Amino acid sequence: MGLRAPLTCTHHLSLNTSIRVSENSISELEYRRRRNMFTNSRRRELTDEEIREILFNSDDEGDYNTESSGSDSDSEERLPPNLVSLERNPELGEGYDDVEENPEEGPSVVPCSRPEGPVPVEEVRSSDWGAAFDFTPPGFSNSIPGVQNPLETPTAVNCLKMFLSVETVGEIVEETNRYATFKRSFIPYKDLCVDESLMLWKGRLGFRQYIPSKRHRFGIKFFVMCDVVTGYVQDMVIYTGATTSIESIEGLEVSGSVVMTLLAPHLGKGHILYVDNWYSSPMLFQHLLHQGTGACGTVRLNRRGMPTFPKKMKRGEVTFRENGTQLAVKWQDKRDVNFLTTVHPSAMTQSGRLDHLTGEPKVKPACVLDYNKKMGAVDRVDMITSFVDCARKSTKWYKKLFFHLLDTAVLNAYTVHRKLSEERMPYKDFRLKLVKELIQEHPLPRCSTTEHAEAT
Repeated sequence: MGLRAPLTCTHHLSLNTSIRVSENSISELEYRRRRNMFTNSRRRELTDEEIREILFNSDDEGDYNTESSGSDSDSEERLPPNLVSLERNPELGEGYDDVEENPEEGPSVVPCSRPEGPVPVEEVRSSDWGAAFDFTPPGFSNSIPGVQNPLETPTAVNCLKMFLSVETVGEIVEETNRYATFKRSFIPYKDLCVDESLMLWKGRLGFRQYIPSKRHRFGIKFFVMCDVVTGYVQDMVIYTGATTSIESIEGLEVSGSVVMTLLAPHLGKGHILYVDNWYSSPMLFQHLLHQGTGACGTVRLNRRGMPTFPKKMKRGEVTFRENGTQLAVKWQDKRDVNFLTTVHPSAMTQSGRLDHLTGEPKVKPACVLDYNKKMGAVDRVDMITSFVDCARKSTKWYKKLFFHLLDTAVLNAYTVHRKLSEERMPYKDFRLKLVKELIQEHPLPRCSTTEHAEAT
């Protein structure tokens, strides 16, 4: 093997590495002779013969004479600093001769501790490298892998508590209760109404509904409960098919369960509910009456528990049926009108209009007049929000749903503002005022034209 240039050999040993000398390694005398040779020759260039002797005849314990190898003294003045440090290393005792290697233990391990603060980058120079005879790499004390702090009883619940602690659940409960106080910010008046609302959505969606009587016809359906006097949206439930979040009540079917879910916080407070014929039934109204809540609404004659009425009646005729707690009404107007109520008497009331044929005041059942005045709250909410909604075209239904809920919150804020403030303004002007106040409350730092150009 040819050598291109003379080699300058400087023997360095790591100060942080333990040296182990075994019986199979070189003898003490040979080690000291080579150490002295390197000590005396570390400042000069080695010849080709000396290099071959080191590389190929390292096991030869014969004499090795060089021009400067006239002494094999162990004095610290002739030793390089790294070897002096090794002889003084307290971990090795007085010297390194008594250190024995245990083959079963493997290489020595240097504990690896992370210093505090940033770790500086240590420079590695080419002159730091030297010939390796019995090199042992330093080990690292890695952390123990796997589950830390194993459980005494690893049940399914205890394993879950490792990630979902009692404190975390407490925070969720606290935030949920804080959200519930939003519903207590407005106590509804006596009259409430429940109806369906439809948010326009023509894209693909598993629970998209078709309601021909609504303006948009296609979209996401809501069950909404509103305060009749103010139009405040008290609560709503999103219809998602079989997974709709309602409390199922045996005997009331889906429509009755929706009503009971929305009315749950307001039962027993003397409210009167107005609903259409999809919700009304004698069993629901009786159930509400037992819980201190009245009800009135149109009804289908084929509902279970409804009385029988004459099939043919003249225009203006009315028939009343009662069971002691409920009143069923069939009134012949342009078509048959069927009502069920627990809060109205069996009486006819003037509507305030005149019959253009006879000139006499028009009369209607009292329940019909109240229903016409108080049932349209949900439709009015849909009409107001449709004029100035903040939703934009999107391919994600949940984005549009979010903005629909945001519009509902703004409308409720408008309702509260009208009740608390003497200032009267249209809903559109209120939204503009709201935007200005939000900008003033949360201003953004303005950047110069140059900064804006660099950012873009």
